[in-house]
Amino acid sequence: MDNTMNTPISPLDVLRGEVAGAVLAPGEAGFEEEAAGFNLAVRHRPALIVAAARAEDVAAAVRYARAHGLPVAVQATGHGAVQAADGALLVSTRAMRDVGVDPTGRTATVAAGCVWSDVIAAAAPYGLAPLCGAATGVGVVGFTLGGGIGPISRTFGFAADHVRRITVVTGDGVTRTVDAATEPDLFWALRGGKGGFGVVTSITVDLLPLTQLYAGGLYYAAEDAAPVLHAYREWAATLPESVTTSVAMLRLPPLPELPPQLRGRFTVHLRFAHVGAAQEGEALLAPMRAVAEPVLDAVGTIPYAAVDSIHRDPVDPLPVTAEHGMLLRDLTAETVDALLAAAGPQAQVPLAMVELRQLGGALAREPKEPNAVGGRDGAFSLLVLGAPVPELMETAVPAAVRAVADAAAPWWTGGALLNFQGGALAPQRIARVWQEETLVRLSRLRDVYDPADLFRFGHVVPRLPQVTRSH
Repeated sequence: MDNTMNTPISPLDVLRGEVAGAVLAPGEAGFEEEAAGFNLAVRHRPALIVAAARAEDVAAAVRYARAHGLPVAVQATGHGAVQAADGALLVSTRAMRDVGVDPTGRTATVAAGCVWSDVIAAAAPYGLAPLCGAATGVGVVGFTLGGGIGPISRTFGFAADHVRRITVVTGDGVTRTVDAATEPDLFWALRGGKGGFGVVTSITVDLLPLTQLYAGGLYYAAEDAAPVLHAYREWAATLPESVTTSVAMLRLPPLPELPPQLRGRFTVHLRFAHVGAAQEGEALLAPMRAVAEPVLDAVGTIPYAAVDSIHRDPVDPLPVTAEHGMLLRDLTAETVDALLAAAGPQAQVPLAMVELRQLGGALAREPKEPNAVGGRDGAFSLLVLGAPVPELMETAVPAAVRAVADAAAPWWTGGALLNFQGGALAPQRIARVWQEETLVRLSRLRDVYDPADLFRFGHVVPRLPQVTRSH
């Protein structure tokens, strides 16, 4: 007698029937690979993975999680992974890679798993480009929802300032398409409030009529660190909004893929991007070329598709073990001296990078459609990354990161950029990203769109009882 007709169908089997992509349980083939992300320091151990192939898969996953009491985490590339999604239903969006370009409207509609290089490639044939980050292998959605600054942000503002429309699955499992006219409160919150409101399945962003830049990097030797950083401080204050700059003290490993001038050396890396004629950019950069002879001069006219060459961020997965971001209200001679003492070439510290990004310009202005992005009052962003040295990760690396943050504390605004929060997950730390009025509004909207607190991983807006505004 055939008893298969009487065998009850499990909820997991129902989910598998609804989802076009894979549904993976621990121990099944492909589970570990799907859980892995770019940040090797964060290893997810979810209860279940839905490898979404389409927006409907995401909605089905959220409904299942809600019905079975599971929190929901989401990952595309895992560049921004800061917290292990243990015991969660992990929605992996990396297979959702469609990009649709509207050359007339100058927009791109981007699926949740896309990275910036996908959008750059799709837009380039039309003479257009997106406002991407410094590394084009980073996921579009997470970068943009957290604000998003990149090599030309002083000219054009935050990436979140250039969002037209978002499709998102909220905590009730409902798929919503929101913009300035439809559910404007949620549209406002998602642009700068990041992931605590739902799982974004697609985003429509502005494209810029841009094909090339005068841009790249100057690398200076350790012995020139002090004069270069002091000259940078004075020079940056003179720059027009057509220029975006940053400068970083780097302790580079002896990797064969690095230019020989940089392998295993302490260097000061000046990043420069000018939106405009090459002759103008060359004249604007000339004072820094005159401060000291760079060990490597890699600035010139580049196609927008080569934007990665400005910062030259790592392209292979690596462990980000200690990270600290903060906003500075000013960059004085004393600030530079303090940073040099804490992390300059004479300091024996296990740090990979101490970076200053110049803000201001369009980053300081509210966009036409206001959003929840915090940090518009900062003059510079300071980001400190610890070196991935296994035997030092528990004590020496975090201590070195804290020492740099303490050195810069007199110039701290009290705020930070959300995407540069690293492992700062305490509600009080995350709350410092926003002004109080913005934080209150975001927290109330979380109560509306995620009352069950499904989306609790990473840098999510804290609920008001959890936090005070003290820094």
